[in-house]
Amino acid sequence: MKRKRIGWCLALAVWVGCGGSVSENAKNPPAPATLVGNWRAVLASPGGELPFELVIREGEQGLAAVAVTGAEEAPFSSLRRQGDEVVLEFDWYDSRIVAHLDASGDRLIGSWSKTAPDGTSRLPFEASRGGAQRFRSPDEAGLVAGDEGGVASVSGDWEISFVDESGSEPARGELRQEGSRVTGTILTPVGDYRFLEGSYEQGVLRLSTFDGAHAFLFQAHAQADGSLAGDFWSRDSYHATWTARRTSEGTQVLPDAWQLVGLTNDQGLFRFSFPDLEGHQVAGSDPAFEGRVLLVNIFGSWCPNCNDEAPLLAEWDRRYRDAGLSIIGLAYEFTGDPARDARVLGRFAERYGIEYPLLLAGVSDKAAAAETLPDLTSIVAYPTSVFIGRDRRVRKIYTGFSGPGTGSRHDELKAAMTGLIEELLAETDTAE
Repeated sequence: MKRKRIGWCLALAVWVGCGGSVSENAKNPPAPATLVGNWRAVLASPGGELPFELVIREGEQGLAAVAVTGAEEAPFSSLRRQGDEVVLEFDWYDSRIVAHLDASGDRLIGSWSKTAPDGTSRLPFEASRGGAQRFRSPDEAGLVAGDEGGVASVSGDWEISFVDESGSEPARGELRQEGSRVTGTILTPVGDYRFLEGSYEQGVLRLSTFDGAHAFLFQAHAQADGSLAGDFWSRDSYHATWTARRTSEGTQVLPDAWQLVGLTNDQGLFRFSFPDLEGHQVAGSDPAFEGRVLLVNIFGSWCPNCNDEAPLLAEWDRRYRDAGLSIIGLAYEFTGDPARDARVLGRFAERYGIEYPLLLAGVSDKAAAAETLPDLTSIVAYPTSVFIGRDRRVRKIYTGFSGPGTGSRHDELKAAMTGLIEELLAETDTAE
């Protein structure tokens, strides 16, 4: 009996030792794994892995995150964590990542979603802790090699043609290669694809960008004749093929963005009237704009090139307002729901310190937008900027915007637009 009691006590001691640790863990659960650090993030595009670098930092206001592509850090508006659920928001794009941290604390699994014209775009999302290279090698990714003999390096300028079901579009690629890493951008007649980053290995070029609004993946194989041929995917639905040939730096590839949109009347007039975010009707003919230079910006809060231009518009407003410049934003949003659109535009204005009026003009469909502005021949792109003199006559219209990703082209466009504003401000009112 004594021996049984000793054995039972030993068993109890062992059980208490194990059970005690469980009890202690229940009282003092292990600290959750930190999210701080660098993550290799991937969206599962229809064309394959669409990678970007996710960086999470500890700041004065708590955790903050950015999506990194080349020289750009695109900030998330907020990061929230509850247990193992992590929510990363891009409020200004109506876009978010919802993911769960796995038991190891080194992997996030979930999805990215964004409001789009046809509903909601979704792509599976996954991120692994650590600063791994952006793209896996072509061998690891199961890709067939291209002809490196035809293209030893992709550095330089490229004349590009994109082809989809609606036809073809010209573009210009400006790429820089160091080792296998490639950075640069692609310019189109209506704007640019912003900052791109990727690799060129074994005759395979891959580029990607993710900034909360854009989710772009480019892939191409080098050809024996020195050209590139491949595919382009955007979000979860759009696909085009593309080919590229080298071109010299000064070659004119794209049409003149100052000439793409004209007027339908001979009087040089651009008339509009839409409600502001509080529901008050605002028209270009209002007495408040009498004798002033008007810059009317046709944009969407969802449009990354519009977001590129917004800080510049806010700066011009502050600098030239007292000299006689009025800026007005005509917003064309995805849903057409006034309450939702006003809310999103309010966040857009707050982000960039915008004090000029933003008007709810319509939905983002270009044909529908053009119907609301009959004085314009068409709406080719967002943004479009209409420059109007003190005499209420349109002087120039610029389609698109070359953002910071285009380097010197961005600087040249800023200088040209600033010069035009100052020229119009210097004119006297010749209206009858």
